[in-house]
Amino acid sequence: MKTRIDYKKLKEWDHRYLWHPFTQMQEWLEEDPLVIVRGEGCYLYDLHDNRYLDGVSSLWANLHGHCRPEINNAIRKQLDLVSHSTLLGLVNPPSAALAKKLIEIAPEGLQRVFYSDCGATAVEIALKQAKQYWKLKGENQRVKFASLKGSYHGDTMGAMSVGYSESFHQYHKELLFPCHRILPPHIFRYFKGMSEDESLKASLVDAEKLIVEHGSSLAAVIIEPLMQGAAGMWVQPSGFIRKLSELVQDSGALLIVDEVATGFGRTGKLFACEHENVCPDILCLGKGISGGYLPLAATLTTEKVFSAFLGEYSEHKTFFHGHTYTGNPLACTAGIASLEIFEKDNVLKSLPGKVSLLEQALKKELSSLEHVTDIRCKGLMVGIELAKEKISRCAFDPQKRIGKRVTEHARTLGVILRPLGDVIILMPPLSITEEDLLQLVQVTRTSIQEVTRKA
Repeated sequence: MKTRIDYKKLKEWDHRYLWHPFTQMQEWLEEDPLVIVRGEGCYLYDLHDNRYLDGVSSLWANLHGHCRPEINNAIRKQLDLVSHSTLLGLVNPPSAALAKKLIEIAPEGLQRVFYSDCGATAVEIALKQAKQYWKLKGENQRVKFASLKGSYHGDTMGAMSVGYSESFHQYHKELLFPCHRILPPHIFRYFKGMSEDESLKASLVDAEKLIVEHGSSLAAVIIEPLMQGAAGMWVQPSGFIRKLSELVQDSGALLIVDEVATGFGRTGKLFACEHENVCPDILCLGKGISGGYLPLAATLTTEKVFSAFLGEYSEHKTFFHGHTYTGNPLACTAGIASLEIFEKDNVLKSLPGKVSLLEQALKKELSSLEHVTDIRCKGLMVGIELAKEKISRCAFDPQKRIGKRVTEHARTLGVILRPLGDVIILMPPLSITEEDLLQLVQVTRTSIQEVTRKA
C-alpha cells in the first residue's frame, strides 16, 4: 500500500521546522531523511513502501510488533469514550485497571503506582519520593544518592544527576546535584582485565566501602539491573544485583531499580530484578509499558514509602508532583492490552528459545570478526562493541563514525539499527520470529564487515 505523500515537501518541512533528538542537525540537514509511514509486525515501511526490520524496537519500546490488532482495537474503543481526563481530583477506569495489573505482576512488596509519561520522569519522581520520604520520617540527613558509574537514567535534571554521561550532559554540569558513584563490574572486567568472578568481587568491595562510608546520608541507591543500557549495554555478573541490594538494605537507604529499558521481558523475565529475587522499594517503568504505542511511564512504590506521605492536609505531607497527561486513558488502555498479549501469546515462554538462538548466532557470525572486540547479551538486549584493534581494544577514531556508518549500511539491507558510539545495539521486538532474528544478525555481520573493511 503506497502512501501518497509529497516527499520533497515533507523533507522541506522537516529540514526547516524540526529539531531531532540526539542528532547533530548540521549533518541531518545535509541528508535525505528516511520517512516512516506505517508499521506491520516487526517491520516498518517508508514513503516508497520499502520494508525495514525494526532492529531496535523503535528505541527499545515496541514489544509485540507494530499495528497489533488487539492494541489498536482497545485504543479505538477507548477513543469513543474519552481520550483524556486528569488524575488530579478524578480517576478513569483504564488508569485504575492498569495499576491493579502492574501491582499483580510487579516484584513482591510494591503496592502503589504513580504515572508519568517517559522513563526520565519516572526516575525523577522516584528521586523526589525518596528524598521527601526521609524528610517526612524525620531523617533529614538522608539527602544523597548513589548510582553506578556510567549509568544512564534519562535527561531531566535529577535523572542526569544520577546518570551522568559526559557526552550527553557536559553542558549542564552546573545545574546537577552531586551523586556518589559505584564502580560497576564491567569497569574491572573490560578495562582492568579481570575475570567475571574477580570483577564481581571488586565491584562489590567498592560498593560496600562507599555505602558504609556514606550510608547514613544516603536517601537511595539507584541502579539499572542486569544490563546498563545507554551506557553501552554492559552486562552485570550473576549475583551482583542481589548482593548490592543487601548492602543497600543494611545501610537503611531505599533501593530504586530503573527498569525503563530492562522491563517487560527484555531480559527473559518480566522484570530484570526477578532474575535474582530482588524487591526494590521503588521501581521505575517506561518504554514497553504501553507495548511501545503511547507515552507512558510508572513509578511503583511499597506501602511503606506510600504511607509516609499520608496525613492531614495541614501537615504538608502531600507529594506535590504531577503531569498533565498522568494516567492518560488511551495510554493506559494500550498498557492493559499489551499485558493481555503477554498472557494470551505466552510471550515469556517463547523467549528462552529466541534468546538461545540469538546467543548462538552472535557467537557464530560475529565473535570471529576482526573488529568485534566484545559482544554483550542479556535476553534480547545486545551490544556489539567495535574497535580498531580486537585484542588491545584500541578504539576507532571517533571522527570515522564507524557505528553510524554500520547502521546506515544496515538500512540499505532493510534493517533499522541505532548505535551508541561504536557499539551496535540490537533490541528487536519480543515478537520477532526466529527467521527474522537470524536475518538481523546476518545483516549486522555484513554491515560490520563492509564498513570496517574500508576503515
